[in-house]
Amino acid sequence: MAKGTHQYLDDPRNQNILININGELFPRAEAKISVFDSGFILGDGVWEGIRLHKGHLAFIEQHMRRLYDGAKALDMDIGLSKEDLVKRIYDTCLANDMDDGVHIRLMVTRGIKATPYQDPRVTISDATIVIIAEYKTALGLAEGDGVRLFTTHVRRGYPDVQDPKLNTHSKLNCIFACIQAAKAQVDEALMLDPHGFVATCNSTHFFIVRDGEVWTSSGDFCLDGITRRNVINVCKNNGVPVYEKNFTLADVYGADEAFITGTFAGLTPVSEVDGRKIGEGSHTVTKRLEKLYVALIEQEHAAQSC
Repeated sequence: MAKGTHQYLDDPRNQNILININGELFPRAEAKISVFDSGFILGDGVWEGIRLHKGHLAFIEQHMRRLYDGAKALDMDIGLSKEDLVKRIYDTCLANDMDDGVHIRLMVTRGIKATPYQDPRVTISDATIVIIAEYKTALGLAEGDGVRLFTTHVRRGYPDVQDPKLNTHSKLNCIFACIQAAKAQVDEALMLDPHGFVATCNSTHFFIVRDGEVWTSSGDFCLDGITRRNVINVCKNNGVPVYEKNFTLADVYGADEAFITGTFAGLTPVSEVDGRKIGEGSHTVTKRLEKLYVALIEQEHAAQSC
């Protein structure tokens, strides 16, 4: 069982899910794509992780904006309007009789190639669109003392090498970091930017609390995560001082609290970084922000229901 932002329990319901591939539903065991697909050959694609909450896709407009912006940057035609793609996601959840506690992985690749070669001009099909909706259990604030992090040697790169703001299928640097964290027997890897400042985690975003202030990275070397941005806005709208700034591991080790954010789990406290215990374990600010973030989801849910 992996910890981190999800607990990957063997939920028996996931064995019988239907997976949507290019608008057609397939049982899990029969869901396949071509070995000539751009995503398989090259990691050429964009993706989103989306939360289904009480029948509604949380912050779906923000997810669609990021997906389509990423596709445009890669000069990739998704082939569907945002509205049609959202409908396809809802239809997939409906076909699986899903309403809540669901994590959706939406994946869009450039499509099938005539031969294994990187040039987009040898693509011979429309984009491949895969939607996998699974039941997941988020690791919340009630699940013990929090997650443990280890600082990896793998750095977040410059945007002229591989832009970290693009949510692409090419995730090898994060996978290397994840492997190092697993070898260190912790839950996630904390990643630094090229200058040695704290950037992000391998699959989540990272925050610390010092003297009542919430700090997160400048954002220059990480994906502008939707939960990350919503938590920043929650702070701004509720009188909590929040700063996107450069800070070092020394600032982290001396923090009063730390937490990570992710689409499905929301806010999860961090108990330890590199063997250093973080704060006294009360997670006072983290708990307050978690309640405010849940209230934001409910507010958006109510707005969608109108």
